[in-house]
Amino acid sequence: MLKILAVALALSLSGAAFAKADCAAHPKSEWMKESDAKAKIESQGYKIRKFKVDGNCYEIYGHDKDGKKVEIYYDTKTLDVVKSEVD
Repeated sequence: MLKILAVALALSLSGAAFAKADCAAHPKSEWMKESDAKAKIESQGYKIRKFKVDGNCYEIYGHDKDGKKVEIYYDTKTLDVVKSEVD
């Protein structure tokens, strides 16, 4: 029984590490156009490999100006960074 509890605890903690970003929910009519968002992000030196909508966030996978891998979640209206991970 103790092993089962330990495994359940480990799984619940590892799930928290991969939790999604908590972006504010804006009406879609207020979202920045995807093409404008991509252009603004690229103008900041990012190379976008993948751009997608994830819930209420824009999410990119790519590289920063130093060549490091990044995963960044942006607010769809303001393009503020909500969560980022850099390798």
